[in-house]
Amino acid sequence: MGRWASIGFMTAAGQVWAHVGQRFTETEFGVLVIGAGRMGAALALYLRQLAPERSLLLVEEGGLPNEEGATLLAPGVWTALDLAPGQREAARWTRERLAAFGDIQFQDRPLLDLGEGEGATEALLADHPEALALLDPAALPTARLDPEAATYRPGSLALKAAQGAIRAGANLMLNARARLGPGGAELQRLTVTNTHQIVVHETCRVRAGVTIVAAGAAGPGLIEHDLGVHTRHARAYVQYPRLECPSLDTTPVLRVSGLTLRPQTGGFTLVPPVHHRDPHGYQPAGGHLTGVPTGLRRETLEDLVERMDAVPALATGALVLGRSSADIPGAWVALPGGKASAGPLHEEARPGVHLLLGGPLADTLGLWTAHELAREVAGRLT
Repeated sequence: MGRWASIGFMTAAGQVWAHVGQRFTETEFGVLVIGAGRMGAALALYLRQLAPERSLLLVEEGGLPNEEGATLLAPGVWTALDLAPGQREAARWTRERLAAFGDIQFQDRPLLDLGEGEGATEALLADHPEALALLDPAALPTARLDPEAATYRPGSLALKAAQGAIRAGANLMLNARARLGPGGAELQRLTVTNTHQIVVHETCRVRAGVTIVAAGAAGPGLIEHDLGVHTRHARAYVQYPRLECPSLDTTPVLRVSGLTLRPQTGGFTLVPPVHHRDPHGYQPAGGHLTGVPTGLRRETLEDLVERMDAVPALATGALVLGRSSADIPGAWVALPGGKASAGPLHEEARPGVHLLLGGPLADTLGLWTAHELAREVAGRLT
C-alpha cells in the first residue's frame, strides 16, 4: 500500500487515502463513486475530464484499484462478433480507447468461433498448429473469424484509469467499505489485525450530490440492501479452469459452442458459458467426475464433458480439475437485466444514485457505457 500511496502523492492532483493511519476529515464531495474496477475508475477519469469543477471521491474496498472479480482471472477479449447492429459503434469507440490507453497489454489477437455446419476450420487454423492440436476439425467444420479481435488486461486498465483520474484531480480512498444512505454513504475504513483478521477501524460519513455504484456483481445487492430499491439484475458464479496445453503470443482466441479458450501465460484459461443466474445464498462447491471429487462444480463439468469430442484436449491430463472448489479460481459475474446476453448498462436507482453494471459484454462495451454515464452526470452537474 505504501508504494501505491507514494505514487498517488507524488504525481496526482488528487488525494489518496491508502490506510487508516492517514486522517480523513472530508465530509462532502460533488460525486461519490463506489468501486474502482475498470468501469468505476474509467467513470472517475471521464467525470474529471467532463466536470472538473466538481470534487470526486473514488472508494475501493481492496488495496488497489483493480479487477478482483472474473476479469482478474482471464484476459479481457474485445470482439464484435454477436453484437447487435446498434452496438457496433460503441464497440468501435471502446476498441479505439483501449488501444490508446497504454500499458494494459492490449494485443491484436484474432478470435475463431467454431461450431457445426459447413466451413473451413482446419484451413483457418493451418498457421496455428498449437491451437489445431486441441481440436477435432471434423467435429467443428464451421468457423467464424473476427480478425479485429484483441486481448488486454482489465486489471491494468483499472489501475491506469484510476491513476489518470487522480492526476486529473480525483480523490481515492482504498481499503474502505461503503454503505449507502440518504445523500451519500457511510465509509468503513478497514485494517488488518495481528491475527490477519479484517476489521473496521473507523467509520465516517460523507455527503455527495451524486452517488454512483460501480461495485460489479455486488452492486445490485448493495442498492437493494442499503436503499431498499428492487433491481432486476442477477449474478452467476463462474469458474475459470486451466488447460495446460501450449499457447503462443500469436495463438488466436478460440470459442467452441460458447466455451472460450483464452490464451494466457503459455496455456489456456477456460471461460464457460453462463446458462442462468445462481440463486441467492448459493455457495460454490465442487462436483464429481466418475465418482472422484473435483474442484469443478457440476455445471462446469457438464459443459466440458459435452465438448470433449470437439476439443479432445479436455479429456486429457492437461485439464486442471483440482480436488475442491478452492483449487479452481472463480468469481461472481453480473447479469444485467438477469440475462447473460445483455450488455453493460447504467440506470438511476433513485434520484442522485446511479448503478453502473458491466456483465459478460463489459470487455467490448464497458468503457463506452462508463463514458455515457459520465456524460449524463456531467450534464446535470453543469
